Amino acid sequence: MPPSRAALLVVAGLAGLLLGPWLARTSVRLAAGDDASRSSAARTVLTTAVTALLFAGAAAATGVRPALLALCWAAGAAVVLGAVDLAVHRIPDRVTYPAAAVCAAALVVDAAATGSWDALVRALLAAVASGVVAALGWLVVPAGLGLGDVKLLALLGLVLGWLGWGVLLAGFFLGLVVGSAVSLALVATRRAGWRTAFPFAPPLLTGASLAVALQLTGSLG
Repeated sequence: MPPSRAALLVVAGLAGLLLGPWLARTSVRLAAGDDASRSSAARTVLTTAVTALLFAGAAAATGVRPALLALCWAAGAAVVLGAVDLAVHRIPDRVTYPAAAVCAAALVVDAAATGSWDALVRALLAAVASGVVAALGWLVVPAGLGLGDVKLLALLGLVLGWLGWGVLLAGFFLGLVVGSAVSLALVATRRAGWRTAFPFAPPLLTGASLAVALQLTGSLG
């Protein structure tokens, strides 16, 4: 790995380490609806480690360009959204909307700076397609998919679509696989029943992260 690229990954990871404790506190406060709530030490350590890893992955996927802000912001939002949904089965708009706005703006700037207009168009098409398909799913089975999930899928469509159609499809597929595996494990261990409502964001975000990792290793072509 070239020294400049290694340095970028280190800087991105350090940024994640610095931001992690704040994201941990934010996720706890949003879940509890109480600004005085505090994150436990274990949650803070886990959130910080995951954030650092995701930031380093974002840097590896983009290099030094405006799109790096989009992927890092999406990663930070993912950490919070996943934690809140896992705790209270809710995906707060106050995180999703700013993330979508910042990511879209950063990708527009990236296209203007680097000429990556094809990637921008693909990202916007992927966001619309993901949002429409998710909205149809919500209309058909509103008990299985919430509006927060619809907005999250549109956001992931924007980010994963910018990376490529293969990454988008792999991310959603892996998210379904992870979600199904966790659900079956919980049912098998009698920690949940067949009718238990499971949070959708954590497995979906895990699948998206795995898809990006697979692209970095060249497994997605």
